[in-house]
This record gives sequence, C-alpha cells and structure tokens, in this order.
Amino acid sequence: MDDTVKQISSRLAAGGVNIVFTGAGISTESGIPDYRSKGGIWENYKPVTFDEFMSSRDSRVTYWSRKAELYPDLVKAEPNPGHEALVSLYEKKMLEAVITQNIDGLHQAAGLPEDRVIELHGNTLRARCMSCDAVVSIHEIQQRIECGDAAPECDCGGFFKSDTVSFGQSLPEDEYTRAVELSQTCDVFLVVGSTLVVQPASLLPVFAKQNGAFLAIINLSETPCDGMADVLIREKAGEVLPRVLEELDKGRRARR
Repeated sequence: MDDTVKQISSRLAAGGVNIVFTGAGISTESGIPDYRSKGGIWENYKPVTFDEFMSSRDSRVTYWSRKAELYPDLVKAEPNPGHEALVSLYEKKMLEAVITQNIDGLHQAAGLPEDRVIELHGNTLRARCMSCDAVVSIHEIQQRIECGDAAPECDCGGFFKSDTVSFGQSLPEDEYTRAVELSQTCDVFLVVGSTLVVQPASLLPVFAKQNGAFLAIINLSETPCDGMADVLIREKAGEVLPRVLEELDKGRRARR
C-alpha cells in the first residue's frame, strides 16, 4: 500500500487538473447508510420512482415517510477524515473539484466551497417544488411531517420532493456537463468509495482514462474500471486519504 499511496501523492503534486469522484463508500464512514450493498436501503425498501411520486399521493406519503425515517442519521452525520483530507488537498491547491454521487452535503460541511462540489444526484438537505422550483430546507419539511403533513406541498400547490435524483428522473444537466468536461481534460482522476455501476456517472473515469489521465481507485469492493486503473487500493477512504496527505507533506519537507 505504501507504494500505491506514494504514486497517488506524487501525481497529485505534479501539477495540473486533479479531480476526485466520490461515492457512498466515503459517507458510510460517517454513518450514512448506502443504497445498493447488502443491508443497504434498497434491500429493505422498494424505491419510489419519479413517475410514481408525481402521479400518486400514496407514493408521495411513502416517499416522505422513508425520508423521515432516515432523517436522524442524516442530521447527526459529520465529515470524516476522508472528507477532511479532500479539503486539505483543495487548500494545498492540488484539487480542482469533487464530483460526487452522494447527496448528504458532507463535502461542503467539511469545508469545500460550494462551487467546487459537483452534485450529480442532488442534495437531500434541500427540497424542491416540482412546479415552481422553490427550494426549502429539509429541516422545514421534516418539521411539517412531524406535525402531520405526510406529503408536503408548496404554496403554489406543487409537490415538494427531496432535491435529489430519483429513478426515472434525469441528472441535472449543468452539473453533468461540467463533470464530463472536467473528466475529459483532467490530469488525475481519483475515484473514492464508488462501485462505478450507476450510469452515466460511471462513464466519467472512462472518459478520463481515454484522454490520458492517471486513474486511481480507492474502494473496498471491485469496480468495472479496476482493469484500467493505474493504481488500485482496496481500503477505506478515511484511512487512505490521510496517508496520501502525509506523503505529500513528506515530499514538501524533502524539497526544502
């Protein structure tokens, strides 16, 4: 592992455009349950599709009851050493942006500027009206649910939905376009905690590698891109990323 960590740190330090792509693996270390793994959310709950949400009040009630059940884990979650290490990389001017599949806002909570986090699947800390596009805090929605409003609606009569991407709903166009552009022009593409199975987000490391980027993957389980990776580490993000920082600091001290 020491050699692979050194490879990552040396490539990050070499200059150029460095991108990190994060998935559920970095957030599970903060107590956020994931969706697809054994024991994950979708093993216990059938997801409510976007069409179901829009066409059925019963589906909206089911949708929000599940969100309310997950709310305590969401509000008590805090950034872990993996999130904090990415902030340190940004402060060292070695990180251009984080592209994330996560919806928990922990990258911003750790200190990354909002404009440096590209949220492909939205953010569950917000709710958005499906009619007028008004945005409110998820805390306001939770309060309404606890007061008996099982499927909160906007003043305009539209349906409030978590500002996240549901099955059957398109990715936010601007965010995905920016993510593709960065992937195609970056020098380092570092995958952290993603199984790389959800399309089209899973295509981003392929775009990066096809355009000559150094591809590193830090993930506990296998991914479809393992065979094309320059470096592959099967460890927790919260353990590996701080070691990358340590190597960067060693290299900086050695150059003095």
